[in-house]
Amino acid sequence: MPRDINHALDYAGKWIDIIKTETLPDEETAKWIIEESKSNFAEHFNRNWLEYRKSVTEAGQWAAVEWTGRGAEFQDVLGRKYIDFLGGYGMMSHGWAHPDIIAAVQAQLMRTPMPSQELIDPLRGVLARLMAEITPGNLAYSWFAASGTEAIEAALKIAKLYTGKSAFIVAVKAFHGKTMGSLSMMGKADYRQPVGLLYGGPVYHVPFGDADAVEKQLEICEKVGIGVAGVLFEPIQGEAGGIVPPDDFWPRIREATKKYGTLLIADEVQTGLGRTGKLWGVDHWDVTPDILAVAKALGGGVMPVSAVCTTEEIFKPMMYPNPFMHTTTTGGGALACSAAIAAINVTLRDDLPRQAAEKGDYIMPKVEALAAKYPQVYKSVTGKGLLIGQHFQNPELGYKVASEMFKRGVVVAGTLTSAQTIRIEPPIVISYEEIDEGLNRLYDSVSQVAKSV
Repeated sequence: MPRDINHALDYAGKWIDIIKTETLPDEETAKWIIEESKSNFAEHFNRNWLEYRKSVTEAGQWAAVEWTGRGAEFQDVLGRKYIDFLGGYGMMSHGWAHPDIIAAVQAQLMRTPMPSQELIDPLRGVLARLMAEITPGNLAYSWFAASGTEAIEAALKIAKLYTGKSAFIVAVKAFHGKTMGSLSMMGKADYRQPVGLLYGGPVYHVPFGDADAVEKQLEICEKVGIGVAGVLFEPIQGEAGGIVPPDDFWPRIREATKKYGTLLIADEVQTGLGRTGKLWGVDHWDVTPDILAVAKALGGGVMPVSAVCTTEEIFKPMMYPNPFMHTTTTGGGALACSAAIAAINVTLRDDLPRQAAEKGDYIMPKVEALAAKYPQVYKSVTGKGLLIGQHFQNPELGYKVASEMFKRGVVVAGTLTSAQTIRIEPPIVISYEEIDEGLNRLYDSVSQVAKSV
């Protein structure tokens, strides 16, 4: 596309007017938005994204382009309503546009959106203190960025700086992000292999939930003189489909890492802040990691923000002799911190972990009963709280179920490391009426798919 500054100016201005529109656009404008969006994604963002998404392939002539949302329901630009059973892959724990989080960000926006980076910006300190107060054990210091993969990158770097070692032990089917260091920890070839050589240090993959394998790998590394900087796991695997480890897994690897002088890193990017029915996923087993990473729900579904939290002792190499050992200009900005502070406030005030536990206990037996009724469709159902994985007999069946649900106005999606798994991961604030309606549409979808098996 040739450069056209004048057109860019006019086009940006037109979209700014649309952004400022408070009401649903008229049908002609809505259809123009849809066609422009499809064209822009195809020509300038990612053409295959359009073919992969149910919102395009299953929405008929006019693809679904989202417009607004509240709680666990949102509308597309044509005014069609959807129940959100996906929750932005865990980002929307507080629901769409939570008013208290929006209000905090709006107030900060009118004061100053970003800090100078030279003076003390108070909200960064407030958020760091709050993280120290709500995380397990003696995790006292935090570093902030915008995404989960950045938090994992920082966690890896901190582990290496503190231990002076380079190797990591991670899980098969694990998902930790897609920047180079985080991608090196991923437990599936699809995203690793095409890139080629990744992290230079040794990375050992073991089956998730297999404490024997972790202990054996640590023992082997010690015997052959390979220093292990960290053992990195999700408390409950999210992208693999809500995979819950045996109850002895986390306590045993905690003891093993202490024995071999290795740091235990908990990737709470998706499980953190109540998603699994506890404030932190590791709380299910009363385990305190050395490093904890969190993102997604930390921004309250309003701003992108992530954190990596650790003890004062482990954080020292990030402070001395050089306090700028690991920095980001925009990470932990005032708007992000205001959203996170408000999100934590809502999480604690409204006891979102309890809500997730109770609503998960309500949903799980109903989905398990459906799976038992249609064994030709389902393989199993796993998860805790509102991180539930529906595992189908093959990817094609999972795709069909997701498609049927989208046609019925319920948004779900597969997982990035398990193509035959469709998760139920709605906003924690979802009402029981919305849960029941979503489940009714799931029953209809599965019964329809079962006719073709």
